This record gives sequence, structure tokens and C-alpha cells, in this order.
Amino acid sequence: MYYIVQEDGIRKADKKQFLEASDGICILTLEEWQKEQKWRSFFGIWHSIDCVHYCEMESYRDFLFGTIRVPAKSLQEKTQEFAIYITKGYIILLDENGRIEKQVQQVAQAAVHGEYSLERFLYDFLQSFLSKDLLFLESLEQKIAGMEEEVLRGRAEEFNYRMLPIKKMIARFYHYYSQLTEIGEALLENQENLFGKEDLQNFQIYSDRVCRLAGETKLLREYAMQVQEVYQSEIGLRQNNVMKILTIVTTIFLPLSLIAGWYGMNFSYMPELAYKYAYPIVFLVSVMIVIVSLVFFKKKKFW
Repeated sequence: MYYIVQEDGIRKADKKQFLEASDGICILTLEEWQKEQKWRSFFGIWHSIDCVHYCEMESYRDFLFGTIRVPAKSLQEKTQEFAIYITKGYIILLDENGRIEKQVQQVAQAAVHGEYSLERFLYDFLQSFLSKDLLFLESLEQKIAGMEEEVLRGRAEEFNYRMLPIKKMIARFYHYYSQLTEIGEALLENQENLFGKEDLQNFQIYSDRVCRLAGETKLLREYAMQVQEVYQSEIGLRQNNVMKILTIVTTIFLPLSLIAGWYGMNFSYMPELAYKYAYPIVFLVSVMIVIVSLVFFKKKKFW
């Protein structure tokens, strides 16, 4: 797919119009790019790529080369992977799944203001991947806050199982934004003098936004860790309560066990055993021990 960037926006074009234009956008697959030796010589690009693993931007002679890997925000979505070549007057996008073309079309529909340029398209294109990220991070924060409320109410079932995918998602996007920060820095360095002063200001805005998103993600990661610590504290408190109850029960029945052991000894002469009211007296003493122990623990606020 070919596009031409004009002052009033982005327009579709054929291959001939694209090659004759001064500001053009081309979307190819990796296989097509590898086969098009004439194209690579036309743009002065002999660099090749096999696959995309992470986000980066490298400066070569007369062009910039970058790879971007956008993580999926849910199980229903797929990770977006593409490569980009930036030369004087052209931007070449290498895509395998066709999703980048939809992204370019969305940018083209929004590019309706005057004095549009190829550099402005690059800024809008990179920004389009961040347009809904703040809302996405807010949704993650709401999930963590809901889990924290459940923990405080004592209803956190399968907490670790539910928290694990959230922490993985946060870590994935934190690395993603950190890598995008390096891309912003590479664009701002402008080693090949491909961009003007106004373009660098736009890339500075992009870089600042990525840094803010990275900071928000870092705060989310710390928040998730704090909630997990709260959960561990709640588990510790529950265990302490169970141990406290067991200690109280043991303390109450310890004197009773002493009495039972005392009168269970096989001595030949124990006058209490022959006494008529020995059993009721021992029974009342045992009840009194239990009552006094309960009152004592209640005053000391042990339970």
C-alpha cells in the first residue's frame, strides 16, 4: 500500500506516484522487502531484518531503522510487530499481519489540518499507539484497587492467581515504555539531520509522554506490590488469630489436665476418692477455672 503526504493530509497512491513523490509512505511485508533489491538500492538501504523482538531505533548512514513491538492489552488482542525505515522523504513500514495499514489509515483520516508533512505523520503514527494507554493503565489500577478492597474485607479468594497476570502485564508495559523512551531519544538526537526544529519539538512531546506513561506504570507496579504485602499481612493476622485461640484453649484446659492427672494417679490412699461429694466439688472447681480464665482473658482483651 502506498500513500503520499500532502499539505492538506495523506492520500492513497500507486507505486509510480509514490516513487515520484517527495514525501511518501510505503507498507510492505518482510518477504516483499527482502525480495525488492531495486527498492532497497533506490532508498540506499541495504540493511535487512528477520523478525521483531523488541522496540529500538538505530541510526545508519542516511536513514533510521527501528522495530516496535506493541504488547497486547488483553487475551483477545494480538501483539503488534513491525519495522520502520525513515529516510529523507520516505517512510517504509514492514508489517506481516496487516494491522499497521489500518493504523496508517486511521492517522490519515485524522490528518486534516494544513501544512501537513511526512515528519508530522511519523509523530502522529507513533502517538497513535499511545492514545488509549492512559485509560488502560487506569483500568489496571482499578482492578488492583478492587483486589485491595477484597483483601481488607477478608474475601480475597485466589489472590495470587489473580494478581499474577496483572503484575506480568504491568512489567510487560513497563519494559515497552522504557524501550520507547530510547526510541524518542534516538529521534531527538537527529544524527542524520532528517528532521527540522519543529519536528524535534513534536518528538520531544512524544518522548515526554512515553516517560510519563513509564512513570505511571512504575507506580502501578509498586502499588501491586503494596497490595500483595497487605495480603500477606492479612494472612499473618489470620494465622496469629488462630494461634491466639489455640493458646487460650490450651491455657484454659491446662489446669483441668493437671486435676485429671492428679486424681488419676494410682496411690493406695487418696481420701478425696472416697469422699461422697468429691465428684461435684471437682466438677464445680473445673467450671470455676474455666469461667475465671475466660473473664481474665476478656479483661486483658486477648479475645
